[in-house]
Amino acid sequence: MYFFSGLVCLICISSVIGQKYSNKYDHIDIDRILSSKRVLNNYIKCILDQGPCTPDGREFRDHVPEAITTNCAKCTEAQINIIRKTSVFIMKNRPEDWEKIKNKFDPQEKYKDSFMKFINGHN
Repeated sequence: MYFFSGLVCLICISSVIGQKYSNKYDHIDIDRILSSKRVLNNYIKCILDQGPCTPDGREFRDHVPEAITTNCAKCTEAQINIIRKTSVFIMKNRPEDWEKIKNKFDPQEKYKDSFMKFINGHN
């Protein structure tokens, strides 16, 4: 009986550990979003809780804190690529917005170094 209970617990733990975020938005056209100032502004406002969110924007915003602390451990390969591309774009082209995002999600810069390594493909 104890063995069975232990096995069930082990299966439950391993299924949670191996869990990935939904791949529902993996095929989002990130280039279209990044090339449209209006659309990108809306996403940034959503992420910063300064404006309404689309369903995909809300889902992304809700996962940002965990993704930062775990270097996107639950992200699919497509999501990792989207995060990297978006982060680099905002850092280079919208540094004020990048500062706001950093201040919201990592105000003490606790995860800055590891996240930058992740962004640069060294995770």
